[in-house]
Amino acid sequence: MNFNDELKARTQHVNAVIRDYLPKETGFQKTVLSAVNYSMEVGGKRLRPMMMECTYQMYGGRSTLIAPFMAAMEMIHNSSLIHDDLPALDNDAMRRGKKTTHKEFGEPMAIMAGDVLLNYAYETAFRSFDELKHKDEDPSVCSRIAEALRVLAAKSGINGMLGGQSCDVEYEGRALTEKQVEFINTTKTGALIEGSLMIGAILAGAPADQVSKLEEIGRDIGLAFQIQDDILDVTGNAQEFGKPIGSDVRNKKTTFVSLFGVPAGKQRVERLSENALRNFDSLSAEHEFLRRLLEELATRRK
Repeated sequence: MNFNDELKARTQHVNAVIRDYLPKETGFQKTVLSAVNYSMEVGGKRLRPMMMECTYQMYGGRSTLIAPFMAAMEMIHNSSLIHDDLPALDNDAMRRGKKTTHKEFGEPMAIMAGDVLLNYAYETAFRSFDELKHKDEDPSVCSRIAEALRVLAAKSGINGMLGGQSCDVEYEGRALTEKQVEFINTTKTGALIEGSLMIGAILAGAPADQVSKLEEIGRDIGLAFQIQDDILDVTGNAQEFGKPIGSDVRNKKTTFVSLFGVPAGKQRVERLSENALRNFDSLSAEHEFLRRLLEELATRRK
């Protein structure tokens, strides 16, 4: 199977995993649950849960223990997108080629949907303990789940994604330094990529030094991914990109590209990707598809 075929198959698989954990649209809170599911089902690359499953497989993971964490990570990611698109933040009307959640359900319900989805992600991750029932599991698995939950919370919290988002909002319209921009990028975007690579390895029982290396790889890939996103916001095609381009300029947002230009941005992406791949090749385990996926992220057009 070639890379594109395997990517398509893995994306379909991740989508099926996520659907298994989406809430039922019933009860008096049906509307907000519909908004939650709308945001989860409009598509997406599913990179984070895909990376998580790959590192789980790399280190010998074979059970369904990983599934709740895969769904939870994508829920956390999508909760941030719902809030990012709101009028008070980026004020985007399109996401992945479809109307954003606040355009479909209204701003108040979109705010609630983002909140619900973030909390529901943790409810979902805790369901990993259900996978242990009636099974002859290694006793250490419980401690692995606890460590994976710790990483999930840390990478999505104030020192991770939410910390980066808060700074992104606070500093909007200001002239920022490269150090400030890099902090926002490595937390708002990179932290969930770091966490995805780490959690898969943790649940499979990988040694601590391997988990630390994956965290470093995730940091470089996350930063490269965000710079490439900023490049596409300047040079991309709106139809191919799935959302309007030029939002960074409209919102007067300082990015690596606005500081140093597109050519320098492309060079930085290349250096970060090369460093990540060198580290990946030094790991004690290997995964051909994941390596190719990390390589492709630097040259993506959407």
